[in-house]
Parts: sequence; structure tokens; C-alpha cells
Amino acid sequence: MRVFLATGEASGDMLGAALAHAIRDLVPQAVFGGIGGERMAAAGIALTARTTGWGAMGPLEAARTIPAVLGTWLRHVVWFRRSPWDLIVLIDFGAVHVRVAKTLRWIGYRRPILYLLPPGVFIDIEGQARAVARNAIPLTAFAHQRDFYRSLGLEIAYFGHPLGSLVEAREPRPRAPRDGGTVAVLPGSRRAELEHHLPILLRACRIVRERRPAAAFVVSAADAEADATIRRHLALVPLEGVRIVRGSRAALDGADAAWIASGTAVLEAALREVPCVALYVVSPAQVAIGRRMYSGRFITLPNILLDREVVPELLQDDATPPRLATALEVLLEDPSDQLRGERAVRATLGEPDALQKCAAFAVAAARI
Repeated sequence: MRVFLATGEASGDMLGAALAHAIRDLVPQAVFGGIGGERMAAAGIALTARTTGWGAMGPLEAARTIPAVLGTWLRHVVWFRRSPWDLIVLIDFGAVHVRVAKTLRWIGYRRPILYLLPPGVFIDIEGQARAVARNAIPLTAFAHQRDFYRSLGLEIAYFGHPLGSLVEAREPRPRAPRDGGTVAVLPGSRRAELEHHLPILLRACRIVRERRPAAAFVVSAADAEADATIRRHLALVPLEGVRIVRGSRAALDGADAAWIASGTAVLEAALREVPCVALYVVSPAQVAIGRRMYSGRFITLPNILLDREVVPELLQDDATPPRLATALEVLLEDPSDQLRGERAVRATLGEPDALQKCAAFAVAAARI
């Protein structure tokens, strides 16, 4: 069985690696190729392209990155037409993958295409849903997206969110000491996220250090490029007691609280039961576009799933170093309310074996 998995960002890289492991448990002789990053490579997936620098913040930045990404995909599309795989799995990255699925079908590709995490987590768009269902087999991680597709008479598979299978709650931690605590800093994986968030977060670290002299900070780097960017920013804002680790889990596991750029990592923190504050900052032009596209109350997944604020969201002008520091210190002093909310998040994600069921579904699709 030959399976090709493709993503465009760090969260998809994590899911791609996990799905490959789960498929291999069912079909030990399976062969994997893919487009991804460090985690997929470490999972034994033979990468034909790396996704470093592919992630973009909003349509304006995507307009600058998509041409190069689509160029890479064009070469793959031609290759797939000549040498089909048993299954292509597209993971998230809707700005590109919907077009990829359409193009593959347009050139006559007939083998199964599975779309894991199709676009529509925040905004249900009928035309987009129909395009996905027409060109691929949709597999969602969210019950509301399942219900939307079915309301349109479209087929879609749903077993729950694979993160529920991958991320376990930590052992309860004692409350952080009043003069210290370990703070995880997850500034995001995209290049623009790092440039927007790191200066703010490092100044927030300095404020917390002034109030809590024994505080320690652990910064998550998604890959080698992010690691270099973080080190460059640290050189501009000298701060003792900072460690850089690779990946969200390494940062979260020993943390008393965290600052996290809104995205999948906030959901991961909630499942691991790490108290956190979410932030997100984009350019004013991106804000204007975003407000036209999305009018929901929340942007972080735990809050969306529960339809109430569990994780504080500090966005745009509210994401100042003093406000970030104060919101974090509230959690360091008493995280109990947020922890109760985080425990409720897991119940919204479906069955705990969602990853294994997704893998079994993918294997069945490959055998069509």
C-alpha cells in the first residue's frame, strides 16, 4: 500500500506523522511519501518537498507564498498522473489543497483522495464544501462541520479529533511559587507569526520576571528556521533563564502556564491541561479582511467548541506586554477555573480512539 500525505503547516505535520504511524500499525508494509516537515520525516515518510515557510497569516501574506507552493504542487500533480498512489491524504491547508484536489480530478486522476480537516472550521461556506466533497473524501474532526456537510446532502466522515487520541492530560501540578513558575511561550510556527508575536511576548517575559524573579521561560520552535528566528529576537531582548525547545509538547509538559498564538496548539494545551492565554496579532489590513470573513465571538478552538471563554483571548491592540503578563499571572496564582473548562473540552472531540478510526478509514479508502 502506497500512501502520500501532504500538509502545509506545523499542526498538519504533527497529524501527518501520527496518521502514518497509525496506518503502519494496521498495514506494516505500507510505504509513505509526502510533503511536510520535520515530524513527518521523523515518522519515516519520504518527503518530496519540505513545507518550511509555507504557512501564511491571512490572504495577503498567502498571496505572496501560494505561487511558489502551487509550483511545487504542479510538479507533483504531473507525477501523480503518471504514477498514481493508492491514496493521497491532504491535511488542512485549505488555501492550496482544495485547488490541488480540483486540479488532480481535472487532469483525470482517479485514485482516492482523502481530505483530513477540510476548510470550514471557522466559517461554513457552501461552495467550498461542495468542491471538497466533489473532488475528495472529506474527513472532519469537528461535529459542527459534519452537520453542515450533511445539511447540504454531502457525504463526510467524522470520528472525532485525532488530537484527542494523541494528547493526554498531564499529572496535576502544584501551584507555581509566588516568586517563580515555568512559563511556556508558543509564538506560532509561521514566519509572520514569529515576527509579530516574539517582540511582544519577550517584553511580557521581562515584566513577569520583574514581578517573579525566579520565573523561567521555555520557548517552542516548530523547526530549525523558527529556532534561528527566536534566537535572533532573544539577542535583541536579552533575557536570562530562557530555553528553546523543539515542538509544543516539549514546551508545555513542564509549564505552569503558557502564552500561545491562537491555533491548534491552544487545543493541545487544553487537552494537556496547561493553563494558557491566547494571543494573535496581524496587520491592520489583515484585520479588515478577517472581519469581513468571520464574525464569530471567539477564535481559539477551546472557546469555539464550548461556546464560552475558557482561554483568555488577547488580540491585536489588546495583546500588549502588560496585559499578557497580567493575564498569565492570574493563571499562575489560581488556574483552577480554567482547568475545569479545559477538562470539558475533551468531551467535545469525540471518541478517544479517533486517530485509530481515521487510520482504518484511510486504509479502507486506499483499498477501493
